[in-house]
Amino acid sequence: MSSGWLFPKMEVVRVGFVGLGMRGPGAVSRFTYIPGTQIVALCDYEKERAEKCQKYLKEASLPKAAVYSGDKGYEELCKRDDIDLVYIATDWLHHFPVAKCALENGKNVAIEVPSAMNLKECWELVDLSEKNRKHCMILENCCYDWFEMNTLNMAQHGVFGEVIRAQGAYIHNLAPFWKHYWKKGEDDKLGWRLDYNMRHRGDVYATHGLGPVAQALNIHRGDRMETLVAMDTKSVVGKDLVKENADSVCNSFRNGDHTTTLIRTANGKVIEIQHNVMTPQPYNRLYQLTGTKGFANKYPTQGYALDAEQLKASGVQPKVDDLNSHGFMPREELVALVEKYQHPILKKYGEMAKEVGGHGGMDFIMDSRLVYCLQNGLPLDMDVYDLAEWCCLAELGELSMDNGCASVAFPDFTRGEWNKVKGYRHAYAAPADEEAAMEKAKAFTSKLKEQGAKEWAATEE
Repeated sequence: MSSGWLFPKMEVVRVGFVGLGMRGPGAVSRFTYIPGTQIVALCDYEKERAEKCQKYLKEASLPKAAVYSGDKGYEELCKRDDIDLVYIATDWLHHFPVAKCALENGKNVAIEVPSAMNLKECWELVDLSEKNRKHCMILENCCYDWFEMNTLNMAQHGVFGEVIRAQGAYIHNLAPFWKHYWKKGEDDKLGWRLDYNMRHRGDVYATHGLGPVAQALNIHRGDRMETLVAMDTKSVVGKDLVKENADSVCNSFRNGDHTTTLIRTANGKVIEIQHNVMTPQPYNRLYQLTGTKGFANKYPTQGYALDAEQLKASGVQPKVDDLNSHGFMPREELVALVEKYQHPILKKYGEMAKEVGGHGGMDFIMDSRLVYCLQNGLPLDMDVYDLAEWCCLAELGELSMDNGCASVAFPDFTRGEWNKVKGYRHAYAAPADEEAAMEKAKAFTSKLKEQGAKEWAATEE
């Protein structure tokens, strides 16, 4: 979406939620804490799951929402004229059809990850967002985790010099979760996520690792991903899971147990992304930035490496003699560095986010920023081009591996505009405008709670 576009301010963000299984209910709950929002509709394939989410509205003294269900319930929700934003948290295969329907009906959309499963879907979402001039945001919560946000702020202020290499990953043994993914009927033995991995090759869940490092590298804001090469291991655990759950031998499991993707950018940077949801190992998103003057690493050891001269240049006085970058800096220096470069978004939402929760609070920060930008008429933190660039990794990696791990070119979803904006930045309203928007938001929510309290009381008489 062009950086020159003007976005209308929404005093109130009216929301419809689609997909209320694993992620959706938490989103409904979080929105009850955000002033100036109204939860208008709830939708899930199974009506009981949608109805169950009314409890969050009741707990917050907010009016009941309309409920939709069944295969096409989302279509009726998207046709409503009192919804501004459709928040999508379905299984992966329904992300795109719901988003397409919402955009075609003039709604802004926010889509859980991965938001699109192939290049065709990526391009369609870009085209629809541009044609209808509606936001299409990828709900990449890892961009709002504390270490990632503070490190991004440091990178933007030159603490690491020029960042030339980055790593990200989604390494998460899903053994405790496979049996809990939604199954469509008794004949579905695998659940949607295991079935998808069986049928598709490549990094099918790249955005947790790629999103935060793409922001640090200013992707489509001065640089772009040009080519990739992908490699994977054979499938061992994946095949065993199919045999265990379907009680039959699995002769073909497309996705390897561990996939590695290497990406080179137009400006000569390199990104490495890994995916492994099969083998037993500690949770790991890597998040590593290698700069010409410093280094940042989150997993498995969290820390920064700067020499004394660079730390001084970054505004922090070393407390130890002979500080060098051969190891991570001592805790006292680390605390001082983080305090100096604490991200302003964390200062605003961090404490409340820890109370509300959602993956440690980063989900609440993500939702709060989404609403903040809509209420203040600002570009969103992640746009439809981010969505397409981060999600296309799956099919591009598949193409690479199915052709002998060949180099594959990235499409330019910005159609040549990737170098017009110089540097990734979060958008902020002027303090007076921000305050005025919040006052209106709080006033609206106060009245809505009065209405909701009366309605719920009436149902109990």
